Amino acid sequence: MPEERAQDSMASFEFQAEVQQLLHILVHSLYKEREIFVRELISNAADALSRIQFVMLTDRDVLNPEAELEIHIDVDEENKMLTVSDSGIGMTREELIENLGTIAHSGAAAFLKALEQDQRTSIEQIGQFGVGFYSSFMVAQEITVVSRSYHPDGQAFAWKSTGSGTFTLEPAERERRGTSVQIKLKEDADEFLKSLRLEGIVKRYSDFVPFPIYVGENVANQKTALWRQSPREVTEEQYEEFYRHVTHDYGKPMLHTHLSVDSPIQVFSILYVPSRKDYSLLAFRSDHGLRLYSKKVLIQEHNKELLPNYMRFVEGVVDSDDLPLNVSREVVQTDRVVRTVRKNLVRKLAGALEDMAKEKPEEYAAFWREFGVFIKEGISTEPGDRDRLVDLLRFHSSKSGADELVSLREYVDRMAEGQEEIYYAFGDDLSAVAQSPHLDPFQARDIEVLYLTETIDSFMVMGLSEYDEKKLRNVDDASLELPGEEGKEGEAEEETDDGSFDILLERFRNVLGDRVTEVRASKHLTDSPCRLVNPANVPGSEMHRVYRLLNEEFQVPKKIMEVNLQHVLIRNLSALIERAPQDALIDQCIEQLYENDLLIEGIHPNPAGMISRIQAFMEAAAQSAVS
Repeated sequence: MPEERAQDSMASFEFQAEVQQLLHILVHSLYKEREIFVRELISNAADALSRIQFVMLTDRDVLNPEAELEIHIDVDEENKMLTVSDSGIGMTREELIENLGTIAHSGAAAFLKALEQDQRTSIEQIGQFGVGFYSSFMVAQEITVVSRSYHPDGQAFAWKSTGSGTFTLEPAERERRGTSVQIKLKEDADEFLKSLRLEGIVKRYSDFVPFPIYVGENVANQKTALWRQSPREVTEEQYEEFYRHVTHDYGKPMLHTHLSVDSPIQVFSILYVPSRKDYSLLAFRSDHGLRLYSKKVLIQEHNKELLPNYMRFVEGVVDSDDLPLNVSREVVQTDRVVRTVRKNLVRKLAGALEDMAKEKPEEYAAFWREFGVFIKEGISTEPGDRDRLVDLLRFHSSKSGADELVSLREYVDRMAEGQEEIYYAFGDDLSAVAQSPHLDPFQARDIEVLYLTETIDSFMVMGLSEYDEKKLRNVDDASLELPGEEGKEGEAEEETDDGSFDILLERFRNVLGDRVTEVRASKHLTDSPCRLVNPANVPGSEMHRVYRLLNEEFQVPKKIMEVNLQHVLIRNLSALIERAPQDALIDQCIEQLYENDLLIEGIHPNPAGMISRIQAFMEAAAQSAVS
C-alpha cells in the first residue's frame, strides 16, 4: 500500500518505486496515440453513470436523484485546463485511494512483470479509473480529480498528482454527486483545447456511448448504437446510412446482416459486403478489419481477429461486453471467447450469402464476380469453414454460357447417367480452357466439366477433394475411366498397326526426349491432335501451377504425350515422314504441338519463345500459297 503522511487536512501518499517504471510504460510505450486518454476518461465516466443507473433501480436514497446522466468536456484555454466530468456514482475518500491507486497496490510489481512478458490483463483492470486513467499523464502536467459519492451524507475529496511519485488527498467543495477530472495540459498538448478536435475524438471512439457527451454546449455523440437494436426495429435507410458512416463509401452495400446473440456470450454486430471490392480507391479506407466496440466504446478500428482473413472484404462493427482485452484496450486476445464470436460471425455471414444465392441469384452472381476469389481462398485456407462455404462456390463450365455460373449442387443434380465424379479443367482464361484437348472425350459423352481459370483455383482444389460423396477429378488424369467408354480401348491400338504411325510416335520421342516420360497413341482424343497427361503417382496439374506461382525457377513437369492418330494433322505428318523424313518442318511441328499443350495447361515457361517458330510456319504457308 502507498505510504500516507498526514498534513493538517491534507494527506500525502508516496507511490512505490515500481509504479514510476509502470507509469513510464503506460505513458510512453503502451498507447499508440495520445488522444486515447479522452476515450479512457469518457469510458470511466460512462461506467460511473451505468453504476448509478443500477443503484437507482433499488435505492432512492441517492444524492441529486433528479440529476441528468451526462458527461461534459470543458476547456479553459487561458489556463490550459481540460475537464471531463460526469454525474455518475462518485467516489468516497477510500474509493479514491482504492480506484486511483490500483496500480500502486502490492500487485504493482506482478502487474509490471506481466507487461514486460507481454502477458494480457483483463478489462476489469482498465475500468473504474484503472490503467486507462493514467494515460492522461501523456498530456498532463498535473491532474486533479474531484469526486463526491452518491451517498447523501458523503463529502467531496480532491485527488491530485503530477505523476512524479506522490499524490495527495484533501477535502473539496462539490455540491453534486459525480466526478471531475481536471487536467493541466503540457505545453505541446494545446490541440486538446480545441472543441473541433475534441468532438472528432468523441465521434471516432465514443459516438455510441449511451449517455450524452457535451463538448462545451454541444452534444458530440449520437448515443444510439444501431447494432444493439433489434433487427426488426432498423430500417433499410438506417442500415445504409450507418454503412456510409462506417466505410465512407457513398454507394449502397451489396449485403448487410445483423447479429444479436446473448448466449453463450453476448455479441452484437452489423456486417456489410460492399458493392465492389475496390471501393476504397475512392474512399478513406487504409486497412481492412472490423470496428470493435466494448460496451459501445470503440476499441479497435481495424480488428483482424474476429473474422478469418478470407473475409477481409467484409466491413462492419462488432460489440461485446465479454471480449477479453489487453491493458491498453487495443488488442483482443485470441481465446475461447474470441473463437466463439468468430464462429458466430462466419456462420451468420455465410448464411446471409446462402440466402442471397437462393433468393436473389442475379445479385449473388454480382457478388461472385467481385468477391468469389475470397470464398475460394476460404476453401483452401480454413478447413473448419469448408462445409459452410462449399455451396457458395460458383463456376463457369462446358455447359454454361459466358455469363452463367453453376454451383456444385447444380452440377451434381444434372450429372450424366453413370457419372460418379465431378470433373474440372484448368486454363489461364475461359477461352483457353474451352479449347483444351482434355475436353474431347467429355464433349463426346455430353459430360459437364467445370472451368478453373483463377490463380486461387489451384489451391482451392487441393482443399476440396469431394462434394456430396463425389470425388473431384482433373480431366488431365491419365487413368480416367469415363462412362460409356467400353470398346474404345482397342481403337488406338488398331491404328498403330500401320508402321508409319509407329515411326511417327518414335519421331515424337526423339524430338521431345526427356521432356516427356512417354509418347503413346490416345484412346480419348477426337478433335485435338495431342495432349499432355500426368503419369501415375506424380503431383497433379494443380500442384504444377502452384509450383510455377511460388518458384521463379519453375521446371516444366515431365508428362505423357498422347497423340490422336486419327487427326488430320497427325496423318499428314505421318505421310510427310514417309515422303521426306529429313524435312525440318516435321520436328518444328512436333515442338509446336508440345508447346501448344504447355500453353493450354498454363505451365509454359516462356510463351514469347514460340513467336519465331510460328512466324516461320506463316512464311512457309504464304510461300506455298503463291507458288
